[in-house]
Amino acid sequence: MSGQKYRLGVDVGGTHTDLVILNVATGELMVEKVSSTPKNPALGVLNGVTRFIARGIKPEEIEFFAHGTTITTNALLEMRGAKVGLLITQGYRAIQEVQAQARDGNLFDYFYAKPTPIAPQSLTFEIPERSDYTGAVITPLDLEAVRKAARALKAAGVESIAVSYLFSFMNPGHEEETRRIIQEEAPGISVSISSEVLPRLREWPRMSTTLLNAYLEPVLVRYITHLNQGLDEVGVTTQQRFLMQSNGGVMPFQAAISGGKTVHTLFSGPAAGAQASAYLAEGDADRGLVTLDMGGTSADIAFIEGGVPLEVTEGVIARRQIDVPALDMTTISAGGGSIAAIDGAGFLTVGPQSAGADPGPACYGRGGTRPAVTDADVVCGYLNPDYFLGGSQKLDVEASRQALKTHIADPLKMDVLEAAAGIRRIVDMRMADEVRVFAAKRGVDLSSFTLLPFGGAGAVHAAAVAEELNMRRILVPPRPGAFSALGLLCTDVVHDYIRSELSPLDEITADHAEVIFAALEDKARLEVAAEGLDIKDARFSRELDMRYTGQGYELRTPLDGLFARKLDAASLEAARARFDERHAQIHGHAAKERPVEVVSYRLRLRVAVPKYQQTSQQAPQSPRASEAAIKGKRQIYFDAARHHECLVYERDGLDVGVSVTGPCVIEQFDATTIVPPDWSARVDQFRNLVLEKGSI
Repeated sequence: MSGQKYRLGVDVGGTHTDLVILNVATGELMVEKVSSTPKNPALGVLNGVTRFIARGIKPEEIEFFAHGTTITTNALLEMRGAKVGLLITQGYRAIQEVQAQARDGNLFDYFYAKPTPIAPQSLTFEIPERSDYTGAVITPLDLEAVRKAARALKAAGVESIAVSYLFSFMNPGHEEETRRIIQEEAPGISVSISSEVLPRLREWPRMSTTLLNAYLEPVLVRYITHLNQGLDEVGVTTQQRFLMQSNGGVMPFQAAISGGKTVHTLFSGPAAGAQASAYLAEGDADRGLVTLDMGGTSADIAFIEGGVPLEVTEGVIARRQIDVPALDMTTISAGGGSIAAIDGAGFLTVGPQSAGADPGPACYGRGGTRPAVTDADVVCGYLNPDYFLGGSQKLDVEASRQALKTHIADPLKMDVLEAAAGIRRIVDMRMADEVRVFAAKRGVDLSSFTLLPFGGAGAVHAAAVAEELNMRRILVPPRPGAFSALGLLCTDVVHDYIRSELSPLDEITADHAEVIFAALEDKARLEVAAEGLDIKDARFSRELDMRYTGQGYELRTPLDGLFARKLDAASLEAARARFDERHAQIHGHAAKERPVEVVSYRLRLRVAVPKYQQTSQQAPQSPRASEAAIKGKRQIYFDAARHHECLVYERDGLDVGVSVTGPCVIEQFDATTIVPPDWSARVDQFRNLVLEKGSI
């Protein structure tokens, strides 16, 4: 293998850490799955890397390392972030307490309480300073007040400081000077300034996003520092080390821990799978895809239309406002490790608690005694207890039965099979309902869409979910269990920039808009150069956030195709027409007679990096399942009262073009695909499994 070059993608999940390595010269993929290490996720990553090294890959030949992680997401969900202080404009101390008028959950809950502030009032300092809405300084920055605040916060033991001054997105000077002073008075403390994290209007979303960045940046810095050291120690020398972002692109490790970009990693894990779906499922992505990433702790759902994942620029995670570009995804607690229980009313429930990687479901034999979805799958016959992870991990069927009997079947006076089938039914219905609601909110007609399942449990449950949604087509990728890790080898380096400036569109000149975009491009070029990337490979795309005068929300309006080298008056007129079209498409109407305002200017920088290229294979004249593909038969219970004697196939033994009819089971190292009665499966030219309702 000497002289080879490899590209490595790693996805850390709640139960398993998936690694995919690509031989650049041959296109060969190798997959490893190792148990996640929740106390220090970097250890699981390094365990997987050392397995590849043991298989003969020289660490110095790994030229690219891309990583998707839930480290910041988990830290926020579990409230394990840094101790944070906050500096704000004098007179605006209550913003974090008041937040916004919107409230989540039950509107009639008399005991409703807003989330606990990230920076308590005792660690919040008002600083005399003020700029107006144009950026003009009204009150100069009180430098001594900043110094006193920095010393007090240092004495209080804060690890990170957020700075959010009024209208700093128009004039960042006061925030930048504040950061300089803090770094002098309290070196080593992280500083997040709102003019860098989110330079756009709306005070609370900007402050909330900045606070989240301050809360999570030390967590991410510690993690990446540990991971970097571990990679160095095992001999991985490449400096091309990237982290997945919420927007579906990657950024260098260094960018993730500086410049206020930590918040861009909050949806890092799920985004890779959606990106892989859009990139690899070309024809289906154009027609429309629903992705279902079902792992150990959760199921992530996304929509892909016109070959690209849907995006949002505003969101909420763990009841916290975060306004950064992200793929439009929803997550529910429906994974293989989701624990089944009986609630106070005597009803069977599944989740949100998860058995995770340690101890895991009862069948893992690691001390877990409570039944999880994987235990139900084992008892119903969906999973081969002797072939989990290709046989590297044996599953204890009797432990699953005992857990189901003790915690579910006996208390509800039913047999174990009924309990297992009920758990499966609940989790399948929950995923289907979430897809249905998600589709309704976005005006998506599911009847023409394809369901693309991945993750360790996705293909096991996909057909049942599709049945509930009346979807007739399922596409299972060649390595579904490691699909998100593969997605890290299918994306570019992406950075997003924004600048708010509220003005009527008819008062904006093309030259003025060009100046703002040029400033954003200059900033992007400097960052790309600092990250060691070649600016010649960069591509820019521009957008305007626009709204009708009087509206409280705006729409992103792409400017692609509306100008050549520079914007002109015709470009802005065309942007207005495009905005009207988008408004009509999304909201069902357009007010073409109303004046339009530009709220923000957006720039996206994309630097292409070499990506995995799937190859098409020609089907033989008589495609068939080889002798080695048929592994035997297994009894599958599609519900407690209905079972079938199903053929079991080894997926790698199925020729391109071969078709099999359900009910049957198709097994592979990293996943299992269930083909129910009345469904068929075909291997396409990219070795995807195409499941369709009825005969093919």
